[in-house]
Amino acid sequence: MSQLKQDIFALNNAVNKTYIEIGASHPRKINNTFLLEQHGWKGFSIELDTNKKEYWDADTERKNKIYWDNAITFDYAEACNQNNLPNRIGYLSVDIEPPENTFAALKRVIEQGITFDCITFEHDRYQAKKNYDPIVKEYLREKGYKVAVDNVYRRRKKRIDGQKKKINKICYMETWFVNKDINFDIVEYKDWIVNK
Repeated sequence: MSQLKQDIFALNNAVNKTYIEIGASHPRKINNTFLLEQHGWKGFSIELDTNKKEYWDADTERKNKIYWDNAITFDYAEACNQNNLPNRIGYLSVDIEPPENTFAALKRVIEQGITFDCITFEHDRYQAKKNYDPIVKEYLREKGYKVAVDNVYRRRKKRIDGQKKKINKICYMETWFVNKDINFDIVEYKDWIVNK
């Protein structure tokens, strides 16, 4: 299941039940598309780290294709053709490291003429050297998308001065988007998550 309920966001807002997952990691743990595939969605995943391949090979429930390739140079249009997917995909999950690579992969797929109902983009604002959140928002606005869920975060516990005393730290990690033709009014994640 996904870490921040990205899969629920996709299930509720994608018209076309298809996906592209950039940065698949493990086939189930904190995975944004496992639940979608369980609901009959078609799509494909991309992962560069072949250390995860053994988990995918052993998983008998994951049937959709995974490419062990570089998301920044990948031919998304050809992969859509190979997998009989349309040029309008339901959900795009973009989550690789570091954020500049995530942005490069996002631009690569968009500039190959593929459009989406909804997109979740991990910018890791809480720890990144450069804040890609406003850059991605402007880029996607120009490409016909609007912010749907803003300031997506998770809470992390952090030691204070090496002591056992811990605090909850809010870590802003993602922004979620929908195509401008989808009826969705922007909402803060803290308000969105209450109803999920």
